[in-house]
Amino acid sequence: MTSKLTNLNQNQSLEQSITIQNYLQNEPLILHPQIVKAGSFPLALMIFLSILSVWFFKSFLCICHPNEVVILSGRKRKTKGGQDVGYRVITGGRAVRIPILETIKRMNVTTMPIRIEIRNSYAKGGTPLNIHAIANVKISSNPEIVGNAIERFLDRDRSEISRVARETLEGNLRGVVATLTPEQVNEDRLKFAESITSDVRRDLMKLGLEIDTMKIQNVSDDVGYLNSLSREQIALVIRDAEIAESDARNQAEQIEAQCEEQSEVAKTQDRIIVLEQENDLRKIKAQLEQQAKSEEEITLAAAKEKRAKLEQQLQAVRAELERLRLEAEQVLPADAQRQAKVLNAQGEAAILAENAKAEAIVNEILSQVWQKTGSEASEIFLIQQLETILEEAVKIPKNLYLNEIHVVDNGDGKSISSLIKVYPEIVNQFLNSVKQTLGVDVVGILTESKNSQTNNNHKNNF
Repeated sequence: MTSKLTNLNQNQSLEQSITIQNYLQNEPLILHPQIVKAGSFPLALMIFLSILSVWFFKSFLCICHPNEVVILSGRKRKTKGGQDVGYRVITGGRAVRIPILETIKRMNVTTMPIRIEIRNSYAKGGTPLNIHAIANVKISSNPEIVGNAIERFLDRDRSEISRVARETLEGNLRGVVATLTPEQVNEDRLKFAESITSDVRRDLMKLGLEIDTMKIQNVSDDVGYLNSLSREQIALVIRDAEIAESDARNQAEQIEAQCEEQSEVAKTQDRIIVLEQENDLRKIKAQLEQQAKSEEEITLAAAKEKRAKLEQQLQAVRAELERLRLEAEQVLPADAQRQAKVLNAQGEAAILAENAKAEAIVNEILSQVWQKTGSEASEIFLIQQLETILEEAVKIPKNLYLNEIHVVDNGDGKSISSLIKVYPEIVNQFLNSVKQTLGVDVVGILTESKNSQTNNNHKNNF
C-alpha cells in the first residue's frame, strides 16, 4: 500500500513538471497513462484548467513596453480624421485583444544613429563639398504619424529603415547645400544643421519617422576652395593683427608718453603736497611742543605746589609724630615716674604710718608686758633682739675690705694670735658701743641671766 502511494505522488509530480514544460515550450500536453490508471483525473483536470486559464489570459492580454508600439490588426476602426483602418495602435500600457480575430505586431521606437557622408555636393556657386554628419532618427510614437510608419515599415528590418532614412537625409542635405555658399556652410554649421532638420522633418513625417538631432561633423572640398578662403582669411587676420599690433604699439607709446608726463606732473604735485604737508606738520609739531611744554610747566608747577602741600602735611605729621614720640619717651615716662613717686611716697607714708601705728601698739603691748614681767623683761627683750644685734655685729668685719695682710712675727706666735683676736675684738667693741650708746649691756645681761639660771638650778637641786 505504501509503495502505491509513493508511486502516486511521483506520478503527480511528474505530471506537474511535464505540464509546465509543455506550456512553456508551447507543445501539446500529454498525460502519462499511469496517472489515469491511478485515479488522479480530478487533479490532472484542475492542473489542465489552470494552465488553460493562464494561456487564455496571456492570449487575451497584450502588454506594450515604453520603447515600442503594439499594433493589433484584424478589425476595422476609424481614426480621428475619419479614415477607416484595419488596426489599432498601443503606445505604452496594456490592452485586451480578441484571439483569432486580432494579431499582434510590435515596432521598436528606439533611436537609430545614422551616419551621413556625401561627396561632391555642389554648393551655391558650383563648388563641390564633402560633408560628414550624424543624425538620430526613430519611428514616431505620435498617433497621427505612426500610421505612416506602420504602412511602410511593419515587419521590416531596422537596417532597411535606417537606409531609407539615410537616403532621405542625404537628398535633403544636397538640396540645402545647393542653396548655401561654401562660406555659409562652413562658418555657420549650427544654422546649416537647423536648416536641414527643418527641411527633412516634413519628408520624414510622411514616412512615419522623426529626427531628434543632427550635427555637422566635417565640411571639406577636393578643389582647395575652403583652404583658399582660410588662407585669405588667415592673411587678412595676420594683416589686421600686424596693423592692430602697430597701432597698439603706437598707441602704447603715446599712452606711455602721456603716462610719463602725467607721472612727472603727479610727482611734482605730490612733491608740492609733501612739502605743504611737511610744513603743516612742522607747524602742528611746534604747536604741540609749545602746548606740551606749557602743559608740562603747568604740570610741574602743580606738582611742586602739590608736593609743597604734601611736604607741609608731611612736616605736620612728622611734628605730630615727634610730639608723640617725645611724649611717649619723656613726658609719659616722667608722668609715670612722678605718679610712681607719688604712689611710692604715699605707699611709704602709709607703711610708715602703719609701722608707727604698729610700733605704738607694740610698744604699748611691750610696756604692758614689761610691767607684768618686771626685771626679767629686759632679758626677754634682749633675747628677742639678740639675733638682730648679732647680725649687725657680724656685718662690721665684712665691711672691711682687705686685699692682703702682712704679719711680722717675732717668732713667739703673738703676732698671729693678735691677728686672730681682731675679729672677736671688733665684735666686743661693737657691743661696748651699743652699751655706751643705747645703755644696753648685752654681755652683762646675758651673764646675769646665766648666773640667775644657775642659782635657780641649785635651788631646785636642794
